[in-house]
Amino acid sequence: MKMRGSKGFTFIEVIIALVVVSISLLGLIKLHLISIRMAGAAEITSQAVLLAQQKIAEILALGYPEEKVKSGRIENNNRIMRWQTTVKDLRSSELSNAKISGLRSICVEVDFRQGADTKSLQMSTYVADRRLK
Repeated sequence: MKMRGSKGFTFIEVIIALVVVSISLLGLIKLHLISIRMAGAAEITSQAVLLAQQKIAEILALGYPEEKVKSGRIENNNRIMRWQTTVKDLRSSELSNAKISGLRSICVEVDFRQGADTKSLQMSTYVADRRLK
């Protein structure tokens, strides 16, 4: 009886294939961990932006805001975010030359922890006195 060439893989070929697949999987796992970390960073940044927008909306809902500084903290999903709102009159030579008055700036700063770092986000807008004079 005559034996033909083998149609299977040798043990060495199987080991080499397993090594190649293992190295590829390690790279994919690392990429997956990086994407999870980036998704977490995007989530907390989005929460900070939404908090800043909420604080600006609260101030604008009162109409023409008075000058003041207010601060607080909020805890959401075991994450603590500190915020500070500052409302101040805008007084500059450019505004006085144009005879513009009653313009105030609203600035919200949100501080939060992201990993080992403390990050800060700042958002601002302007509001004019709409009352008739």
